[in-house]
Amino acid sequence: MALLPETARQVDLLVAHAQADGRGPSVALGVVRDGELAHVSLAGEQPRPHVDTQYRIGSITKTMTAVLVMQQRDAGLLTLDDPLDKHLPGTPVGALTVRQLLGHASGLQREPDGGWWERADGTDLDTLLAGLTPDKIAYPPHRVYHYSNLAYGLLGGALERITGTPWRALLTERLLTPLGMRRTTVLPAEPYARGFVVHPWHQTLREEPLTDTGAMAPAGQLWSTVEDLARWAAFLADPDPALLDPATLTEMCVPVAISDLDSWTGGHGLGVELYRVGDRVYVGHGGSMPGFVAGLVVHRPTRTAVVDFANAYGLRGHHVVGMARDVLTRVLDAEPPAPAPWRPAAPPAADAAELTGRWWWMGIEYEFRADPAGDLVGGPMGGPPLRFTPQGSDRWRGRSGPQDGEVLTVVRDSAGTPVALDIATFVLTRSPDQAP
Repeated sequence: MALLPETARQVDLLVAHAQADGRGPSVALGVVRDGELAHVSLAGEQPRPHVDTQYRIGSITKTMTAVLVMQQRDAGLLTLDDPLDKHLPGTPVGALTVRQLLGHASGLQREPDGGWWERADGTDLDTLLAGLTPDKIAYPPHRVYHYSNLAYGLLGGALERITGTPWRALLTERLLTPLGMRRTTVLPAEPYARGFVVHPWHQTLREEPLTDTGAMAPAGQLWSTVEDLARWAAFLADPDPALLDPATLTEMCVPVAISDLDSWTGGHGLGVELYRVGDRVYVGHGGSMPGFVAGLVVHRPTRTAVVDFANAYGLRGHHVVGMARDVLTRVLDAEPPAPAPWRPAAPPAADAAELTGRWWWMGIEYEFRADPAGDLVGGPMGGPPLRFTPQGSDRWRGRSGPQDGEVLTVVRDSAGTPVALDIATFVLTRSPDQAP
């Protein structure tokens, strides 16, 4: 659904200011709703951007590498607490775990040794591993949040050893082809934007080299377009279960480390960055490579996202991920999604129906209803919603809120009537006068 004219005008104006004030050769931005591009804003003439113009996306690549890792975890080929040494034997940083590497909580040095890997042709995996030494661990694991590109080079190597398939081929096979991301490539394919550094005094352009970063590619090599990255944003909002269990993506969005300890506005999950803006939490990632910056920000509850690109190494006075967050917030504030229409339900199953209605615990009223999926849904009046899924006779498993994972057991009297709900020793009764 397209944006309303006034919302679109505000987004277009913001992008135009970012290009003009930020001295961007070109800027491209897309708004995604319910899996589709709802609006595109384009500015600049070097080149004149298009939804099919490739830009380098830098570290947004890491979100795809992380999904590949989680696919292998779900397939039983690794666990998040596996030490790296299990999959890359003999490395001197092999005690670090997959979870720590994904969440930038390993303390691993930010970059591999040698020249700036982003601006030079890369080495192969064996050479990257040979350059590792124990002092590459800059901090003890989980001591602080410490972003590490090197960690993702090693995760890409682990994927290759686990699957027997190079990261580039694995990415194409498991994600790009199934999602129809035909214009997301390891090396640029025309039409693509050239990347520049803008001289701060006379505003001329210096073109940056187009590098193949080799074994570090899983950390930031990819090129993509507005259309393709919109598809990836839609996947992160609502993944295809054939490619990734939605529950796994939700797990990826749980904080591993908070990057902003003063105000808790930023953090990192399993491969995705987390941003708190007011009462909303967005997920996504920023990206930069010499000559390029990019952003991806997703609000999963509303399936709304923003992707943006510029072919300059930074926009003066503007942050490309910050711009994506600003646009996303403007869209959500101006055009909140309509609620799903209410529809009458089929009669609930008998085991759920007899548990519906009011229950009490310590003078606090709870109310439960049966939903069409057969779950029991409700909770304390005005409190967080609880959901319980049937798991056999008189046994239900919590699937949300503070009771997630806990067991609800139905207590019956001699006549077989439910008289209490025992939720992990917290006993709810039918009357506030009954003692638990």
